[in-house]
Amino acid sequence: MLSNRLAVVLVTALAPAVWGTTYAVTTEMLPPDRPLLAAVIRCLPAGLLLIALTRTLPKGSWWWRALVLGALNIGGFQALLFIAAYRLPGGIAATVGAVQPLITAALSAALLGDRLTLRTVLSGIAGVAGVSLLVLRANARLDAIGLAAALGGAVVMAFGVVLSKRWVSPAPLLATTGWQLTAGGLLLVPVTLLSEGAPPTHYTVDNVLGYAYLCLIGAALTYAIWFRGLRALPPTSLSFLSLLSPVVATLVGWLTLGQDLSPLQALGAVVVLGSLIVAQTQRARPLTTATAPAGPAPAGTAPADPAPGVRPSALHENA
Repeated sequence: MLSNRLAVVLVTALAPAVWGTTYAVTTEMLPPDRPLLAAVIRCLPAGLLLIALTRTLPKGSWWWRALVLGALNIGGFQALLFIAAYRLPGGIAATVGAVQPLITAALSAALLGDRLTLRTVLSGIAGVAGVSLLVLRANARLDAIGLAAALGGAVVMAFGVVLSKRWVSPAPLLATTGWQLTAGGLLLVPVTLLSEGAPPTHYTVDNVLGYAYLCLIGAALTYAIWFRGLRALPPTSLSFLSLLSPVVATLVGWLTLGQDLSPLQALGAVVVLGSLIVAQTQRARPLTTATAPAGPAPAGTAPADPAPGVRPSALHENA
């Protein structure tokens, strides 16, 4: 059992690790100042592709459930992330977003009957501290709207994770994943047109390759991996894995973009890794029959990853 759980954790961890590469792909390959367009291109085609492959549409209540989950996990989260990214330094946004595992733990206790233990709380606090060491800067400025957006993004994502565990989809995993990506992408389209205008008419080869990577690898593949992980892992354990994104983003920036890596940042990475390891060794209480519906395991929801197109100062936050 332990080896099976470890295998699930390691495979699921690939998703936030890949999302941590978003910063490098965005800054090196995508057009500047088009973050919401990048989010739409990342999510909507991936969702439509998965629906086409599975040839499965929602039925009954899953029409509105898919819309709600897509709004929480994709559309609402992406919009709040971009507001935070443009009004706050990346370090502040990432540090506020790192409270998401704690929020998920509280919601899991309230809605799913999971135990909220001191070990989980201390691991969550350590994760926030580690991320702050990793990405926070002394000259960071505060903005009330930006702070509210960053916190709102963490809350929205936490609700999406917990509801995805509570609502059991009867459809295949890839189909449910496609519904959410499509719904979230469609909700982002009018917001993108209003805030960024019509998309560009010319794209370079690098632009096309960057968008293809974010769509096929950074959305279709990794979201499916993440959602599969939620089938087997408690929501809180899954949420802690999202802290890998700022660690990978920092390492990729150091290795490929020539960015500095200070001893404090290295310490922050160690603290983050320690907190998520401790969180994965927490034995969760099984869901009660009142809170765990019968049927196939639910498709999950994605974490906060730094969305494509966010300006460089904002992309050291958790992906």
